[in-house]
Amino acid sequence: MKKRLVDYREFVDESKIAEIYRKGSKLSKYHILHINTTYYGGGVAEILRNLTVLLNEIGVDVGWRPMIGSYDYFGVTKEFHNALQGDEMDLTEVKKNIYEGRSEEFASITHVDHDLIVIHDPQPLPLIKFYSKHQPWIWRCHIDLSNPNEEVWDYLKSFALAYDQSVYQMDEFAARGFSSDYEIIQPSIDPRSMKNSDIDEDQVED
Repeated sequence: MKKRLVDYREFVDESKIAEIYRKGSKLSKYHILHINTTYYGGGVAEILRNLTVLLNEIGVDVGWRPMIGSYDYFGVTKEFHNALQGDEMDLTEVKKNIYEGRSEEFASITHVDHDLIVIHDPQPLPLIKFYSKHQPWIWRCHIDLSNPNEEVWDYLKSFALAYDQSVYQMDEFAARGFSSDYEIIQPSIDPRSMKNSDIDEDQVED
């Protein structure tokens, strides 16, 4: 069933829910777009699946578009993901072309005329290169950038510099020496999802 904010009254008091509705009314005139690369299977998708529905319910006009890629594309972006957390990577021109080419293709078939664009993680990071930027763009980085592969980060940083704001999970994950002007938003955990429900000892043993 579709989730509603009132369904969370057992976890937060009603004054908090009322506060969220009031804050939502201040954003009701804006159209916001989230872009990531998967609709299922990851933590970002899980966050967006809940966030998009609940924000729309409180009056904020929010959309979500996954930028689906090829097997080669996800192979390259997986290497980026690991390299940003310290692994080695052979950063070739072929891999760069696969990576940037998917963003260019997406931009050629997808209109972005919203008031705010939120890009999640490194996979869609180059999108900003292929649009005429008329609104704020935010890069929401969900991974640890405290000790990245320097060659890979230097390449990806060339795209990140064009964004108006960066957002990390925690201060310890922020990229050092990049920009001190960033925000922290901790990942949301849905207490009503099946994987966050209490289970009995028999199930644990099984």
